[in-house]
Amino acid sequence: MKLPEIAVPGESIRVSLQQKIDSKTKPPGSLGELEQIALRLGMIQGTLSPQIAQPSILVFAGDHGVSASGVSPYPVEVTRQMVLNFLAGGAAINAFCNLHKLAFSVIDCGVKGGEFPPHPNLISSRMGEGTRNFQNEPAMTYPEAEKAITQGIEIARATAAKGANTIGFGEMGIGNTSSSSAIMATFTGLPPADCVGRGTGLDSAGISRKAGIISLTLERMAATADPVEILAQVGGFEIAHMAGAMIGAASANCAVVVDGFVSTAAYLVAYHLKPEIKNFAFFAHCSDERGHRKMLEFLDVTPLLQLSMRLGEGTGAALAIPLLQAACAFTEKMASFDSAHVSKSEVETTSCHLTDEENGKMPILSQEAHQTS
Repeated sequence: MKLPEIAVPGESIRVSLQQKIDSKTKPPGSLGELEQIALRLGMIQGTLSPQIAQPSILVFAGDHGVSASGVSPYPVEVTRQMVLNFLAGGAAINAFCNLHKLAFSVIDCGVKGGEFPPHPNLISSRMGEGTRNFQNEPAMTYPEAEKAITQGIEIARATAAKGANTIGFGEMGIGNTSSSSAIMATFTGLPPADCVGRGTGLDSAGISRKAGIISLTLERMAATADPVEILAQVGGFEIAHMAGAMIGAASANCAVVVDGFVSTAAYLVAYHLKPEIKNFAFFAHCSDERGHRKMLEFLDVTPLLQLSMRLGEGTGAALAIPLLQAACAFTEKMASFDSAHVSKSEVETTSCHLTDEENGKMPILSQEAHQTS
């Protein structure tokens, strides 16, 4: 499987862009994270005037064989029903996309029940009628995992080719928090009990059963550091597509807006395949799903929002993209001290900026790959 190259954003524009941000009529650093977002977007786009063009949300849908093991209180049919709800415009993600004028597409990666009727917001990328039950056997074959990643790359690059430079990622699939917890445990080395949460509403007994299934599965698996093999063993068609799509988006110089727990699990795979993706990723929110905060801490990233959400669908990404738009707006529309004839502080601008270490945050656009434990 050949993955596209991801360019590391150049440093040449950083100083000029920081000077432009600092010249605005505000105390230096007073717009907090918005200033860091503006700096990162400008460097990704290679411009002093970053903008969010045709922002899009891609929701990847697929069914999971492990659902047969009782890891969700909802029947597998809900995946298909929710995809139809997306296409009818009745889901939360539709409301948020309509509110913020975000393009929206749902990708059928392998939903049970056969092909959906054609729809302008539907992309068919079917890999079958869902994955196999990873409690008993690998969820997919290695070639299937590679194919799903490749198809995801193509979907994101096609979205970028239509003019999008910012893509948010969401998902739908009964059983996919089980796959995500297993992926998380494999990459982070944390025990499954620390990675498993309520999902769509499990009680304490259900959570314990889910953790037990994942523990036994990981014991059965041969130890591997190959991200594709991990996907093949415990992943989902939609998770594999999403990991590929994140790589495809970054390779097209798009900002990658990662939603919640499942999307971050897909990002873990993408990151281990192409560490350069870190320079393009914005993490929308910290999900209320147990394990998400630990996954974000493992990646050493700070989410933009904390709203105690755990819905999925890309809803967090849809709420976070307006923050990226706001960062671009102040960079371009806000007056400078000179243009507004406002006196500057006598304090040196740079003295008000905290270092990455002081902020305790991920270095912006670092070229170094995060070292896994």
